[in-house]
Amino acid sequence: MNKNVAGLFKPFNLKSLSVANRVVMAPMTREFSPHGIPTEDVADYYRRRAEGGTGLIITEGTTINDPVATMGERIPRIHGEQALAGWQKTVEAVHQAGGKIMPQLWHVGMARNPKKVSNSDQPSVGPSGLLAPGKKVSEPMTAAQIEAAIDGFASAAADAKRIGFDGIEVHGAHGYLVDQFFWSGTNQRTDEWGGNMQKRGRFAVEIIKRIRAATGPDFPILFRFSQWKQQDYTARLAETPHLLEEFLTPLSEAGVDVFHCSTRRYWENEFEGEELNLAGWTKKITGKPTITVGSVGLNEDFFSAFAGKGSTTRSIDDLIERMDKGEFDLVAVGRALLQDPDWANKIRDGKFDALEQFSGEALTTLS
Repeated sequence: MNKNVAGLFKPFNLKSLSVANRVVMAPMTREFSPHGIPTEDVADYYRRRAEGGTGLIITEGTTINDPVATMGERIPRIHGEQALAGWQKTVEAVHQAGGKIMPQLWHVGMARNPKKVSNSDQPSVGPSGLLAPGKKVSEPMTAAQIEAAIDGFASAAADAKRIGFDGIEVHGAHGYLVDQFFWSGTNQRTDEWGGNMQKRGRFAVEIIKRIRAATGPDFPILFRFSQWKQQDYTARLAETPHLLEEFLTPLSEAGVDVFHCSTRRYWENEFEGEELNLAGWTKKITGKPTITVGSVGLNEDFFSAFAGKGSTTRSIDDLIERMDKGEFDLVAVGRALLQDPDWANKIRDGKFDALEQFSGEALTTLS
């Protein structure tokens, strides 16, 4: 093994989870699951990344049991006998290849376009019915709808554990439902689910608590969050380390085991004049392990990819250096791993010249 990357290939252990290395496959939506049911293609896709050396796979967003949770008929779901059977085959395929796998539990909230799904007569839901600040599309969620969504996350987590997944990740980023509660731009409620940072975070806190109760103390819970939103790439939940602490502490205390900190470029520091990136600050504040993500191994960020642009490879020497210093614990790889299933093994073996260049055509949409 190339000694310069040795830190990336140390085992990682947490509760019931034991991962061979620190390489994580980032969740990326594919829409290859007809009627929401994962097929053999899905199992083969994730198995191939496990064979290529990826230690932990976080699946594409898979939607919870709520009639308006999804934004497409080919996005996988994690409820119903057929869908769960498809996921169980995927879990078995990844385990046989030596990898670990977790589903990302997802509710798209107001990001759903009713015209693109079968139940178009049902309006999308969000804390205040806002798709973006000032853009009201439907009425605010009722207390019953909020409770049903929380139960949907908990039930999905319980099913994930039952069929053999190694943990779960809650999708709390990128302007989807959970993040719509976090963001003051889309959460204008005046009841116990809106207002200050703590009240806007209550929805996620209750989800984490309910998942913990449904899965037990040793089942790993990951939580993905972001400052930016798909509705506004410049949006920020926390402008200062103090506000970030106010945001993260209730989630950590509720039972999050690992924070997955979504950024466009991992090498950018989160606050001006401070050296840590978002994952570094999150670890410093909570003391919990963190996953860094954002253009790992590539020069261009994912917004360029959505425009169909490719990206050349980028050295990860700085990434390894920051991880070796303890800034973060795991590294999520997205587009580079999408293009090259053997990315982890090639990095481990020092075969940098053999890395495949990323083509924008390899990416569909972000999860």
